[in-house]
Amino acid sequence: MSLTAQAPSTAPANPSQRVLSGMRPTGALHLGHYHGALKNWVRLQHQHTCFFFVADWHALTTHYAERQAIAQHTTEMVIDWLAAGLDPERCTLFLQSRLPEHAELFTLLAMGTPLGWLERVPTYKDQQEKLKDKDLTTYGFLGYPLLQAADILIYRAHYVPVGEDQASHVELTREAARRFNHLYGRTPDFDTQAQAMLLQVLGPDGAKRFEKNRKKFQQTGDEAAATTTLDFVATHSGFSPEQREHLSGYFKGTGRSLLVEPQVLLTEASKLPGLDGAKMSKSYGNAIALREDPTSVATKVKRMPTDPARVKRTDPGNPERCPVWQFHKVYSSPTTQQWVQAECPKAGIGCLECKQPVIDGILAEQQPMRERAKPYEANPARVRDILMHGSQRAQQVAQATMQDVRQAAGLMR
Repeated sequence: MSLTAQAPSTAPANPSQRVLSGMRPTGALHLGHYHGALKNWVRLQHQHTCFFFVADWHALTTHYAERQAIAQHTTEMVIDWLAAGLDPERCTLFLQSRLPEHAELFTLLAMGTPLGWLERVPTYKDQQEKLKDKDLTTYGFLGYPLLQAADILIYRAHYVPVGEDQASHVELTREAARRFNHLYGRTPDFDTQAQAMLLQVLGPDGAKRFEKNRKKFQQTGDEAAATTTLDFVATHSGFSPEQREHLSGYFKGTGRSLLVEPQVLLTEASKLPGLDGAKMSKSYGNAIALREDPTSVATKVKRMPTDPARVKRTDPGNPERCPVWQFHKVYSSPTTQQWVQAECPKAGIGCLECKQPVIDGILAEQQPMRERAKPYEANPARVRDILMHGSQRAQQVAQATMQDVRQAAGLMR
């Protein structure tokens, strides 16, 4: 495998559309992580230009006094990413803390972000309530959604794959981008430049129609006028991409889009619960690791609780009341699911017999993961190389964004 600081060699289907996501380094991942996020990341790497990062700074926002395991947790987590099917030739894998540009953009965003925006983020008070054993009255914890915004905006990402519980963070990112563009996206001659572009490409009549629709949109919010005009500009061969962006900002009255407002790419919630039916979590002791030993997997599934009404083998059961049924929905074929639904209510099968297809399904899913992980388990330095080269690749994009941002903010280059 060739590792360079250049762009991934295998072209995605929509290379102009960037996707960004990250995870805090928590060590080895479990099947809930795979079905809740990683499986989606693997699919997206074939469709878009993807950046996936280890959010090690974010780990310190809540565990700033527990830094000993961050490096080891990072290695274990990235091995699981690679085991799941992420390919460094198709996507960029990098380490947040290797890129000081993230911190610089975070600082500049903080200058103009109202304090109330951060205090109203739902997870701010929620996490303080859940983590009462930690002192979270820190600036880092209050500001981490803005650092998260910087992580996204510095790559001018179009999409952020998140669950519904994280959608509010992406909305804050959009607000931060909008405010930054409003503060710094307008040069003194911004309007004059836009009008000159229109005259040059569209002529007097075309420019006049553009201005008429612009006035209609800004005065009455006419969305039809906006859609028609901006679609026309976006497809007109006479405008360069930079001119289209400029004219879009001029039409909306927002100025140049220095930072792209990302869209939420809602990830379907994982259908895989923990072994006890609650959310799968290492801290709950109800998880199966991505690369768990097959014997351990079989033992854990065999010990799973079942329908409480099935005390004896001859007692009828109800699949809907059994945690094992949720695993059947993920791992069993329709034929096997029908077999369970038909036989369990009449005690035609025992619980251990019912669990075997689940065991087989999990082991079949894990087998290629274990194989892909072996080279990295044998030589963890390969993980460090991937992250180093990925960080170099990401830094090229981040530096290009920061050049524009610094200039717009009036800072010397």
